[in-house]
Amino acid sequence: MRLFITGMGTQLGAAVASLLEPEAGIESIVGIDSDPPRTRLHRADFHRVDPRDADRTAKLVHEQGPTTVLHLGVFEPGGRWLGPHAERRTRAATEALLRAVGDVGSVERIVVRSGIEVYGRGRGSVDVPDEKVPPRPTSSFGRSLLGVEQMATATAKQVSAVTVAIRLAPVVGPHQPSPLGRYLRLPLVPIPAPPPHPFTLVHPDDAARAVAAAALADVEGPVNVVAPGSITPWRAARLGRRVPLPIVGPKWGIGWLGVRRIGELIGAPVPDHVVELLRRGRLADGHRAARVLNVRPRRDAHAVLEDLFAWAPPPPR
Repeated sequence: MRLFITGMGTQLGAAVASLLEPEAGIESIVGIDSDPPRTRLHRADFHRVDPRDADRTAKLVHEQGPTTVLHLGVFEPGGRWLGPHAERRTRAATEALLRAVGDVGSVERIVVRSGIEVYGRGRGSVDVPDEKVPPRPTSSFGRSLLGVEQMATATAKQVSAVTVAIRLAPVVGPHQPSPLGRYLRLPLVPIPAPPPHPFTLVHPDDAARAVAAAALADVEGPVNVVAPGSITPWRAARLGRRVPLPIVGPKWGIGWLGVRRIGELIGAPVPDHVVELLRRGRLADGHRAARVLNVRPRRDAHAVLEDLFAWAPPPPR
């Protein structure tokens, strides 16, 4: 097996590479990103390449001739980049990679980082969707992720490869560039007025274990990866000893527009998929991951947030 990893400089990409380095059946690991990984890697060969650079990406893909591709260069709006920039970078990086994959002829498996945002939270949506529920994204991030899945599936058909879409719950951790994580660490946390809708998360370590398993397992199709349990925005704020501020009104009402504007000014942007999570909740059924990847998240939703809040001291009373 020869692995090619995009997004190796991210926390997820570096962790996945580190997990796969000891595997004896892997001949080589090549990765690219615009920033180097912060984790010390021993066997992986990292190249500092803008993932949108189609020519350099193609050159490295052709030189290695990968059998498995892990596309982790998918950018969450409000994480490393603001909304429109994140979406454009994701699409350009995906197109650059898959164009090279379509030309090289050696790829047998394409694993993409996706998210449970693809299911959407529109009227009539399933509260706890499994992988059989058709995606109906209702946020910019959800539509971006579904676009990545669709492009990967089309390329896989072209080269007779299989596709695996790892649909992660919101990835939140002490060092994860997560807009939801930043939001929940604010001293004053705006939350929807009752009734509360629960959401779930996944810890970065558990997300990395699932992606690494998908590179090795005989699996195809979408796989939800979510932490056990759930939590409401109110309980999440209180767990972090933050002050909840109830907000009344629709998603695009004055209250939430004000929250988003203030968030941008203080360096904690609140993209539409985060507002959607806070107002409507976000859950998914994760049983398939246990069956096909033999991976069960080690931290439940409560423990994920405890780890997040333990990183920073509580705000003054």
